[in-house]
Amino acid sequence: MVEVASADQADMDWLVREDASAGEAWVSRCVSLGEYLVAREAGEIVGFLRFSRFWGRVPYMEMIRVLPGYRRSGVGTALFLAWEKAMRDDGARMLMTSSECDESRPQDWHRRNGFSETGAIELPGLQLVPEIFFIKQIA
Repeated sequence: MVEVASADQADMDWLVREDASAGEAWVSRCVSLGEYLVAREAGEIVGFLRFSRFWGRVPYMEMIRVLPGYRRSGVGTALFLAWEKAMRDDGARMLMTSSECDESRPQDWHRRNGFSETGAIELPGLQLVPEIFFIKQIA
């Protein structure tokens, strides 16, 4: 059974290791602001969802990651549904996320979870391919 909860300081080492591209300072910032959810099975963290707010208002899912041995078992969906409910309860009317244009599996996952493609931008010097943005109305 998957349990999803907000991350806390006790989860920092795991998050810094597993969300290494974010860096320790960003992980610490997100934990202190309640912008991480972690999924646990049998008391062990098996995945996380990190988010922020686009323009300070629209909840933006920055990263969702499930450990390889737990993928395709409902962990990612549990994380997403918990986040969606929390954002709806907080008054959000729309969710955002994105994916690099050559990442078909994440894009399929976003679409299965109710997101629609809304546009793309190129980020020269940061990415080799455009970033595709998705939105989901939840109001």
